[in-house]
Amino acid sequence: MDLQFTIKAFDTLSVSELYQLLRLRESVFIIEQNCIYQDLDNKDQKALHVIGAYNGKIVAHSRLFKAGDYFEWASIGRVVIDQEYRDRKWGYPLMEASIAGISKYFSDNKIMISAQLYLQRFYENNGFRAISDVYLEDDIPHIRMVRG
Repeated sequence: MDLQFTIKAFDTLSVSELYQLLRLRESVFIIEQNCIYQDLDNKDQKALHVIGAYNGKIVAHSRLFKAGDYFEWASIGRVVIDQEYRDRKWGYPLMEASIAGISKYFSDNKIMISAQLYLQRFYENNGFRAISDVYLEDDIPHIRMVRG
């Protein structure tokens, strides 16, 4: 069985889906990366949520924003794959689903992201290019990138 993607608005997420999304983000962005920050940033309500499920478990997630809601361009954020499944390279289909979601729901192909620096090559492989110097976000080196 492959990873199955759905895209949902915040108010259509089930309680179980929301719990799994937040738990996944916490396990990676706070615990694994040892970074204390406020994940619940009041932006989930504006975002569309790309959900990647495998055998009924949410193992991949990203948030999609229309232009002006996060950056001046449409954007993708909180891109995350469960650590247990990273060897399957599911980051690529997650980005494909996210980029397609921006196109389908926002009729846009210009995307801006704030990428963790160590993932620059991954995002370049997904059609993004760097447009900024390195900067710190929550004490983690990041770089601004665009596609389109």
